[in-house]
Amino acid sequence: MIFVLVAGAVSLVVALLGTPLLIKLLLSHGYSQAIRVSTADEPYPEHEGKRGTPSMGGVAIILAVLLGYTASHLVSHRAPSVSGLLALFLMLGLGVVGMIDDYLKIFRRRSTGMRARTKLVGQAMVAIIFAWLTTQFPDADGITPASQAISFVRDTPIVLPTALFLLWIWFLVTATTNAVNLTDGLDGLACGAAAMTFVAYTIMSIWQYGQNCSLVVFTRCYDVRDPLDLAVLSAALAGACFGFLWWNTSPAKIFMGDTGSLAIGGAIAALAVLSQTELLLFFLGGLFVLITLSVIGQVGSYKLTGKRMFRMAPLHHHFEMKGWGEVTIVVRFWIIQGLFIGAGLALFYAEWVQS
Repeated sequence: MIFVLVAGAVSLVVALLGTPLLIKLLLSHGYSQAIRVSTADEPYPEHEGKRGTPSMGGVAIILAVLLGYTASHLVSHRAPSVSGLLALFLMLGLGVVGMIDDYLKIFRRRSTGMRARTKLVGQAMVAIIFAWLTTQFPDADGITPASQAISFVRDTPIVLPTALFLLWIWFLVTATTNAVNLTDGLDGLACGAAAMTFVAYTIMSIWQYGQNCSLVVFTRCYDVRDPLDLAVLSAALAGACFGFLWWNTSPAKIFMGDTGSLAIGGAIAALAVLSQTELLLFFLGGLFVLITLSVIGQVGSYKLTGKRMFRMAPLHHHFEMKGWGEVTIVVRFWIIQGLFIGAGLALFYAEWVQS
Protein backbone atom coordinates (compact mmCIF):
# COMPACT_ATOMS: atom_id res chain seq x y z
CA MET A 1 0.00 0.00 0.00
CA ILE A 2 3.06 2.24 -0.36
CA PHE A 3 1.47 3.82 -3.46
CA VAL A 4 -1.53 4.97 -1.41
CA LEU A 5 0.75 6.50 1.22
CA VAL A 6 2.83 8.30 -1.43
CA ALA A 7 -0.28 9.85 -2.98
CA GLY A 8 -1.56 11.08 0.38
CA ALA A 9 1.82 12.37 1.57
CA VAL A 10 2.66 14.25 -1.64
CA SER A 11 -0.79 15.85 -1.80
CA LEU A 12 -0.57 16.86 1.85
CA VAL A 13 2.84 18.50 1.42
CA VAL A 14 1.88 20.25 -1.83
CA ALA A 15 -1.32 21.68 -0.33
CA LEU A 16 0.39 22.61 2.91
CA LEU A 17 3.28 24.43 1.24
CA GLY A 18 1.56 25.56 -1.96
CA THR A 19 -1.52 27.19 -0.43
CA PRO A 20 0.39 30.11 1.19
CA LEU A 21 2.01 30.79 -2.19
CA LEU A 22 -1.45 30.95 -3.75
CA ILE A 23 -2.59 33.25 -0.94
CA LYS A 24 0.27 35.68 -1.65
CA LEU A 25 -0.45 35.58 -5.39
CA LEU A 26 -4.15 36.30 -4.94
CA LEU A 27 -3.57 39.05 -2.37
CA SER A 28 -0.97 40.73 -4.56
CA HIS A 29 -3.60 41.10 -7.28
CA GLY A 30 -6.45 41.93 -4.90
CA TYR A 31 -8.40 38.79 -5.78
CA SER A 32 -10.78 38.45 -2.85
CA GLN A 33 -14.38 37.29 -2.73
CA ALA A 34 -17.19 39.73 -2.14
CA ILE A 35 -18.77 39.13 1.29
CA ARG A 36 -22.53 39.26 1.83
CA VAL A 37 -23.46 42.49 3.56
CA SER A 38 -25.17 42.18 6.95
CA THR A 39 -28.78 43.30 7.12
CA ALA A 40 -31.42 43.40 9.84
CA ASP A 41 -32.92 40.16 8.51
CA GLU A 42 -29.62 38.43 7.77
CA PRO A 43 -26.88 39.63 10.11
CA TYR A 44 -23.38 38.30 9.48
CA PRO A 45 -21.35 40.06 12.21
CA GLU A 46 -18.49 37.54 12.21
CA HIS A 47 -18.39 37.47 8.41
CA GLU A 48 -17.64 41.20 8.16
CA GLY A 49 -14.13 40.45 9.45
CA LYS A 50 -13.56 38.09 6.51
CA ARG A 51 -13.70 40.88 3.96
CA GLY A 52 -10.55 40.83 1.86
CA THR A 53 -9.87 37.11 2.35
CA PRO A 54 -8.76 35.60 -0.99
CA SER A 55 -10.95 32.97 -2.61
CA MET A 56 -10.48 30.37 -5.37
CA GLY A 57 -8.33 28.28 -3.01
CA GLY A 58 -9.74 25.15 -4.62
CA VAL A 59 -6.98 25.58 -7.20
CA ALA A 60 -4.47 24.50 -4.54
CA ILE A 61 -6.53 21.41 -3.71
CA ILE A 62 -6.85 20.37 -7.35
CA LEU A 63 -3.15 20.84 -8.08
CA ALA A 64 -2.19 18.93 -4.94
CA VAL A 65 -4.44 16.01 -5.94
CA LEU A 66 -3.02 15.90 -9.46
CA LEU A 67 0.58 15.97 -8.22
CA GLY A 68 -0.06 13.38 -5.51
CA TYR A 69 -1.85 11.04 -7.90
CA THR A 70 0.88 11.46 -10.54
CA ALA A 71 3.71 10.95 -8.05
CA SER A 72 2.16 7.69 -6.86
CA HIS A 73 2.06 6.31 -10.39
CA LEU A 74 5.62 7.43 -11.11
CA VAL A 75 6.83 5.61 -8.01
CA SER A 76 4.85 2.48 -8.79
CA HIS A 77 5.62 2.55 -12.54
CA ARG A 78 1.91 1.95 -13.15
CA ALA A 79 -0.27 3.68 -15.70
CA PRO A 80 -3.34 5.52 -14.40
CA SER A 81 -6.50 3.44 -14.56
CA VAL A 82 -9.63 4.31 -16.50
CA SER A 83 -11.56 4.68 -13.25
CA GLY A 84 -9.00 7.07 -11.80
CA LEU A 85 -8.95 9.20 -14.93
CA LEU A 86 -12.75 9.36 -15.03
CA ALA A 87 -12.89 10.50 -11.41
CA LEU A 88 -10.31 13.17 -12.19
CA PHE A 89 -12.34 14.23 -15.23
CA LEU A 90 -15.42 14.81 -13.08
CA MET A 91 -13.41 16.64 -10.42
CA LEU A 92 -11.68 18.89 -12.96
CA GLY A 93 -14.80 19.50 -15.04
CA LEU A 94 -16.81 20.67 -12.07
CA GLY A 95 -13.79 22.58 -10.78
CA VAL A 96 -13.83 24.58 -14.03
CA VAL A 97 -17.55 25.35 -13.54
CA GLY A 98 -16.74 26.53 -10.03
CA MET A 99 -13.80 28.57 -11.26
CA ILE A 100 -16.06 30.47 -13.65
CA ASP A 101 -18.41 31.16 -10.76
CA ASP A 102 -15.52 32.38 -8.60
CA TYR A 103 -14.33 34.59 -11.46
CA LEU A 104 -17.66 36.41 -11.46
CA LYS A 105 -17.56 36.80 -7.70
CA ILE A 106 -14.02 38.15 -7.68
CA PHE A 107 -13.79 40.24 -10.84
CA ARG A 108 -17.42 41.29 -11.22
CA ARG A 109 -17.89 41.71 -7.44
CA ARG A 110 -21.09 39.62 -7.51
CA SER A 111 -21.34 37.71 -4.23
CA THR A 112 -23.83 35.27 -5.78
CA GLY A 113 -21.61 34.41 -8.78
CA MET A 114 -23.15 33.00 -11.92
CA ARG A 115 -26.87 32.45 -12.28
CA ALA A 116 -28.17 29.28 -10.65
CA ARG A 117 -29.60 27.99 -13.92
CA THR A 118 -26.31 28.48 -15.75
CA LYS A 119 -24.38 26.68 -13.02
CA LEU A 120 -26.81 23.75 -13.08
CA VAL A 121 -26.47 23.45 -16.87
CA GLY A 122 -22.69 23.35 -16.56
CA GLN A 123 -22.87 20.71 -13.84
CA ALA A 124 -25.33 18.66 -15.88
CA MET A 125 -23.13 18.65 -18.97
CA VAL A 126 -20.08 17.43 -17.07
CA ALA A 127 -22.10 14.87 -15.08
CA ILE A 128 -23.82 13.31 -18.10
CA ILE A 129 -20.56 13.04 -20.05
CA PHE A 130 -18.99 11.36 -17.01
CA ALA A 131 -21.96 9.00 -16.66
CA TRP A 132 -21.78 7.93 -20.30
CA LEU A 133 -18.01 7.42 -20.16
CA THR A 134 -18.35 5.12 -17.12
CA THR A 135 -20.30 2.65 -19.26
CA GLN A 136 -17.53 2.53 -21.87
CA PHE A 137 -13.98 1.10 -21.83
CA PRO A 138 -14.63 -2.51 -20.72
CA ASP A 139 -11.61 -4.46 -19.52
CA ALA A 140 -10.61 -7.98 -20.65
CA ASP A 141 -13.41 -9.44 -18.52
CA GLY A 142 -15.99 -7.04 -19.94
CA ILE A 143 -16.24 -4.99 -16.72
CA THR A 144 -16.83 -1.27 -17.27
CA PRO A 145 -15.78 1.40 -14.74
CA ALA A 146 -19.37 1.59 -13.45
CA SER A 147 -22.32 -0.73 -13.78
CA GLN A 148 -25.83 0.49 -14.49
CA ALA A 149 -27.15 -1.06 -11.29
CA ILE A 150 -28.05 1.09 -8.32
CA SER A 151 -25.56 0.27 -5.56
CA PHE A 152 -25.47 0.43 -1.79
CA VAL A 153 -22.47 -1.44 -0.39
CA ARG A 154 -22.25 -3.22 -3.72
CA ASP A 155 -24.53 -3.42 -6.75
CA THR A 156 -28.18 -4.26 -6.11
CA PRO A 157 -30.38 -6.24 -8.54
CA ILE A 158 -31.96 -2.97 -9.70
CA VAL A 159 -30.39 -2.30 -13.11
CA LEU A 160 -31.31 0.93 -14.90
CA PRO A 161 -31.67 1.38 -18.66
CA THR A 162 -29.06 3.71 -20.11
CA ALA A 163 -31.26 6.81 -20.18
CA LEU A 164 -32.33 6.42 -16.56
CA PHE A 165 -28.76 5.63 -15.53
CA LEU A 166 -27.54 8.90 -17.05
CA LEU A 167 -30.26 10.79 -15.20
CA TRP A 168 -29.46 8.96 -11.94
CA ILE A 169 -25.77 9.88 -12.11
CA TRP A 170 -26.66 13.45 -13.07
CA PHE A 171 -28.88 13.70 -9.98
CA LEU A 172 -26.23 12.15 -7.74
CA VAL A 173 -23.46 14.45 -9.00
CA THR A 174 -25.60 17.58 -8.85
CA ALA A 175 -26.90 16.77 -5.38
CA THR A 176 -23.44 16.00 -4.01
CA THR A 177 -21.70 19.05 -5.47
CA ASN A 178 -24.39 21.44 -4.31
CA ALA A 179 -24.47 19.80 -0.88
CA VAL A 180 -20.74 20.43 -0.43
CA ASN A 181 -21.22 23.96 -1.77
CA LEU A 182 -23.97 24.67 0.78
CA THR A 183 -21.79 23.32 3.58
CA ASP A 184 -18.92 25.64 2.63
CA GLY A 185 -20.19 28.55 4.71
CA LEU A 186 -17.90 28.52 7.75
CA ASP A 187 -14.13 28.35 7.96
CA GLY A 188 -12.93 24.78 7.49
CA LEU A 189 -16.38 23.17 7.76
CA ALA A 190 -16.70 21.64 4.29
CA CYS A 191 -13.00 20.91 3.85
CA GLY A 192 -12.69 19.05 7.16
CA ALA A 193 -15.85 17.05 6.56
CA ALA A 194 -14.74 16.14 3.03
CA ALA A 195 -11.32 15.01 4.29
CA MET A 196 -13.08 12.49 6.57
CA THR A 197 -15.14 11.21 3.64
CA PHE A 198 -12.03 10.70 1.51
CA VAL A 199 -10.31 8.80 4.33
CA ALA A 200 -13.35 6.51 4.48
CA TYR A 201 -13.19 5.89 0.71
CA THR A 202 -9.46 5.15 1.01
CA ILE A 203 -10.17 2.47 3.64
CA MET A 204 -13.05 0.95 1.67
CA SER A 205 -11.16 0.91 -1.63
CA ILE A 206 -8.17 -0.82 -0.04
CA TRP A 207 -10.54 -3.43 1.39
CA GLN A 208 -12.23 -3.88 -1.99
CA TYR A 209 -8.83 -4.33 -3.60
CA GLY A 210 -7.91 -7.07 -1.14
CA GLN A 211 -11.21 -8.83 -1.83
CA ASN A 212 -11.44 -8.09 -5.55
CA CYS A 213 -12.97 -10.78 -7.77
CA SER A 214 -9.87 -10.81 -10.00
CA LEU A 215 -7.73 -11.76 -7.00
CA VAL A 216 -9.96 -13.78 -4.69
CA VAL A 217 -11.34 -17.21 -5.46
CA PHE A 218 -14.08 -19.22 -3.70
CA THR A 219 -15.38 -16.34 -1.61
CA ARG A 220 -17.73 -13.44 -2.10
CA CYS A 221 -15.84 -10.56 -3.65
CA TYR A 222 -16.22 -7.07 -5.10
CA ASP A 223 -16.58 -6.41 -8.82
CA VAL A 224 -15.12 -2.89 -8.62
CA ARG A 225 -13.02 -2.20 -11.70
CA ASP A 226 -9.93 -0.41 -10.28
CA PRO A 227 -10.14 -0.38 -6.46
CA LEU A 228 -6.42 0.19 -5.83
CA ASP A 229 -6.31 3.23 -8.06
CA LEU A 230 -9.45 4.58 -6.40
CA ALA A 231 -7.66 4.16 -3.05
CA VAL A 232 -4.69 6.13 -4.44
CA LEU A 233 -6.98 8.92 -5.63
CA SER A 234 -8.93 8.97 -2.35
CA ALA A 235 -5.70 9.26 -0.38
CA ALA A 236 -4.55 12.12 -2.61
CA LEU A 237 -7.86 13.91 -2.06
CA ALA A 238 -7.69 13.38 1.70
CA GLY A 239 -4.11 14.65 1.85
CA ALA A 240 -4.96 17.73 -0.23
CA CYS A 241 -7.94 18.58 2.00
CA PHE A 242 -5.94 18.17 5.20
CA GLY A 243 -3.13 20.34 3.84
CA PHE A 244 -5.54 23.03 2.69
CA LEU A 245 -7.41 22.88 6.00
CA TRP A 246 -4.31 24.16 7.78
CA TRP A 247 -4.89 27.51 6.08
CA ASN A 248 -8.67 27.30 5.74
CA THR A 249 -9.49 26.68 9.38
CA SER A 250 -10.69 29.61 11.49
CA PRO A 251 -9.64 32.30 10.98
CA ALA A 252 -9.37 31.32 7.32
CA LYS A 253 -6.49 32.76 5.33
CA ILE A 254 -8.17 31.63 2.12
CA PHE A 255 -11.54 30.27 0.98
CA MET A 256 -11.81 27.26 -1.32
CA GLY A 257 -14.59 28.96 -3.29
CA ASP A 258 -16.82 27.14 -5.74
CA THR A 259 -13.64 25.96 -7.48
CA GLY A 260 -12.95 23.78 -4.46
CA SER A 261 -16.46 22.89 -3.30
CA LEU A 262 -17.67 21.74 -6.73
CA ALA A 263 -14.44 19.85 -7.43
CA ILE A 264 -14.61 18.11 -4.04
CA GLY A 265 -18.28 17.29 -4.52
CA GLY A 266 -17.54 15.87 -7.93
CA ALA A 267 -14.71 13.72 -6.55
CA ILE A 268 -16.98 12.34 -3.80
CA ALA A 269 -19.73 11.52 -6.30
CA ALA A 270 -17.23 9.86 -8.67
CA LEU A 271 -15.86 7.66 -5.88
CA ALA A 272 -19.38 6.64 -4.88
CA VAL A 273 -20.25 5.63 -8.45
CA LEU A 274 -16.98 3.91 -9.30
CA SER A 275 -16.72 2.04 -5.97
CA GLN A 276 -20.36 0.88 -6.26
CA THR A 277 -21.40 2.56 -3.01
CA GLU A 278 -23.81 5.19 -4.30
CA LEU A 279 -26.51 4.94 -1.62
CA LEU A 280 -23.91 4.52 1.14
CA LEU A 281 -23.05 8.13 0.34
CA PHE A 282 -26.00 9.13 2.55
CA PHE A 283 -23.80 8.07 5.47
CA LEU A 284 -20.31 8.86 4.15
CA GLY A 285 -21.50 12.37 3.30
CA GLY A 286 -23.99 12.56 6.15
CA LEU A 287 -23.23 16.12 7.18
CA PHE A 288 -23.64 17.34 3.60
CA VAL A 289 -27.01 15.55 3.41
CA LEU A 290 -28.13 17.03 6.73
CA ILE A 291 -27.28 20.58 5.71
CA THR A 292 -28.98 20.15 2.32
CA LEU A 293 -32.12 18.82 4.01
CA SER A 294 -32.15 21.90 6.26
CA VAL A 295 -32.31 24.13 3.16
CA ILE A 296 -35.03 22.00 1.55
CA GLY A 297 -37.01 21.99 4.80
CA GLN A 298 -36.63 25.75 5.21
CA VAL A 299 -37.85 26.52 1.70
CA GLY A 300 -40.67 23.96 1.84
CA SER A 301 -41.89 25.11 5.24
CA TYR A 302 -41.94 28.75 4.21
CA LYS A 303 -43.83 28.06 0.97
CA LEU A 304 -46.40 25.78 2.62
CA THR A 305 -46.97 27.53 5.95
CA GLY A 306 -45.33 30.94 5.66
CA LYS A 307 -43.12 30.03 8.63
CA ARG A 308 -39.45 29.12 8.75
CA MET A 309 -38.14 25.94 10.38
CA PHE A 310 -34.83 27.61 11.27
CA ARG A 311 -33.72 31.13 11.97
CA MET A 312 -31.60 30.85 8.84
CA ALA A 313 -30.57 28.12 6.41
CA PRO A 314 -28.24 26.33 5.81
CA LEU A 315 -28.22 24.78 9.26
CA HIS A 316 -24.86 26.16 10.41
CA HIS A 317 -26.16 29.71 10.00
CA HIS A 318 -29.12 28.83 12.25
CA PHE A 319 -26.71 28.13 15.08
CA GLU A 320 -24.78 31.32 14.28
CA MET A 321 -28.04 33.23 14.76
CA LYS A 322 -28.46 31.48 18.11
CA GLY A 323 -25.13 32.87 19.24
CA TRP A 324 -22.86 29.84 18.83
CA GLY A 325 -19.27 30.67 17.98
CA GLU A 326 -18.00 29.71 14.54
CA VAL A 327 -15.33 27.32 15.86
CA THR A 328 -17.87 25.64 18.15
CA ILE A 329 -20.24 25.00 15.25
CA VAL A 330 -17.49 23.67 13.00
CA VAL A 331 -16.04 21.26 15.57
CA ARG A 332 -19.47 19.93 16.59
CA PHE A 333 -20.45 19.45 12.95
CA TRP A 334 -17.18 17.61 12.34
CA ILE A 335 -18.11 15.29 15.20
CA ILE A 336 -21.49 14.68 13.55
CA GLN A 337 -19.75 13.91 10.27
CA GLY A 338 -17.42 11.49 12.06
CA LEU A 339 -20.40 9.66 13.55
CA PHE A 340 -22.06 9.41 10.14
CA ILE A 341 -18.88 8.02 8.59
CA GLY A 342 -18.46 5.55 11.44
CA ALA A 343 -21.97 4.30 10.75
CA GLY A 344 -21.22 4.05 7.01
CA LEU A 345 -18.04 2.05 7.55
CA ALA A 346 -19.86 -0.20 10.01
CA LEU A 347 -22.56 -0.92 7.41
CA PHE A 348 -19.91 -1.57 4.78
CA TYR A 349 -18.11 -4.11 6.96
CA ALA A 350 -21.30 -5.62 8.39
CA GLU A 351 -22.50 -6.50 4.86
CA TRP A 352 -19.27 -8.41 4.31
CA VAL A 353 -19.48 -10.25 7.64
CA GLN A 354 -23.11 -11.16 7.04
CA SER A 355 -22.30 -12.51 3.59
